[in-house]
Amino acid sequence: MPTLRLRLTGSDDDVRAVMNLLQSLDGIERVEEVADMMDRMDDADSSSAGLSDTHGPDAHELEIEAPNASTARKVREAVEALAFELDALVEFEEEEE
Repeated sequence: MPTLRLRLTGSDDDVRAVMNLLQSLDGIERVEEVADMMDRMDDADSSSAGLSDTHGPDAHELEIEAPNASTARKVREAVEALAFELDALVEFEEEEE
């Protein structure tokens, strides 16, 4: 069963719209907003030291379980289209089986 993880940068309303879309799609097993599982470390010697984290209040991570690769592809296409319409940014992580 493919699991899609995506990061959506947009307002809370944008996230609700994407989650509503996902929950309306046939065959979707689970849609959940998840906390980032990996700590972001700010190394004092890094060129990014002191810069703001890209995971601000407008960044949300969602996890979606689809029954098969075909449905996962449709999820990706639908979310990309809605994000474009909402002027939100969506980034997908690699899909897992």
